[in-house]
Amino acid sequence: MPFLDQLGFLSLTPGMVVMWGVGLTLIYLAINREYEPLLLLPIGFGIMVANLPLTGLMAPSEGLLWRFYHYGVEWEVAPPLIFLGLGAHTDFGPLLSQPRLVFLGAAAQGGVYITFFAAQAFGFTLKEAASIGIIGGADGPTTIFLASQLAPHLLGTCAVAAYSYMALVPVIQPPIMRLLTSEQERAIRMRRTRKVETREKLVFAVVAAMLIVLLVPASAPLIVMFMLGNLFRESKVVERLTETAQNALMNIVIIVLGLGVGATMEASTFLRTDVLFIFVLGLFAFAASTASGVLLAKLMNVFTDDKINPLVGAAGVSAVPMAARVAHKVAAEVDKKNYLLMFAMGPNLAGVIGTVIAAGIFLAMLQQ
Repeated sequence: MPFLDQLGFLSLTPGMVVMWGVGLTLIYLAINREYEPLLLLPIGFGIMVANLPLTGLMAPSEGLLWRFYHYGVEWEVAPPLIFLGLGAHTDFGPLLSQPRLVFLGAAAQGGVYITFFAAQAFGFTLKEAASIGIIGGADGPTTIFLASQLAPHLLGTCAVAAYSYMALVPVIQPPIMRLLTSEQERAIRMRRTRKVETREKLVFAVVAAMLIVLLVPASAPLIVMFMLGNLFRESKVVERLTETAQNALMNIVIIVLGLGVGATMEASTFLRTDVLFIFVLGLFAFAASTASGVLLAKLMNVFTDDKINPLVGAAGVSAVPMAARVAHKVAAEVDKKNYLLMFAMGPNLAGVIGTVIAAGIFLAMLQQ
């Protein structure tokens, strides 16, 4: 009967039901555990509805969620707009007050490159390996930006892995930080930083955008929007634009991006043996990035009298400001009066830039 043929119940597959479980898990983590709720909630719901049969939500040119994905992600609109909002929220003062901390943000990208070569060795293509490796930067929008261009079939998996590990920063990082540092190192108190003037921040936003794009042109969509948002903030003359970038615009884009990414995770593309391997490699990338930042801080201490607390090196991943808060918390376990948060924000912000540069390098090398 024609009516019965239109019933979705008759077209359900076991894979779809499994994906409902995946979507519900992300929704549970977002609501009950508050793990990256702004992204995991719409992603989880997007996964569920994309695995409802006969809806046409992902039908090319017609489906609602296909339009979200196509115009928001494939057209490279959503991730740069999120970076505009991030820039409007960012204060580069902690980084500019201690420029040496930029090296820790660069070092924390070590996991990205190590995992790139590891994934290639395990049989992934170069483009797939780059999309997996960038998970180590703990930067969801950058992961989406890169994977959508190099390995669209892995977009949903890489995005969920990136946001999951961002949410699990307080769980994953502390054991690595304690393993690689002594109690004496964790107790190091860093010297007070100088006050950074507004003029310095304005000059930095403009000069950094120009230099980074000249060095890595492929990073332009993210870096340009990031620094523009920061220029809005620091100029103090476009409060309406700053407010819009920080809140209304960013919230709208997050909804579109979350649903669009979640909708790519249909059972046929997600339920494969290599998906679990991607999550394992992503976890390895994140752990290696954390370790790289800590180890470089320890190495820098060999050559300077002005010691760096090695814990701030772990904040070199791009999970802002969660990684910086974790560094402060672990330091406070040894010395409750050791206020490390603002120092950790320096490499944390440098890590955001470092991950974008890494993505730009991959695009320059691999995009045809």
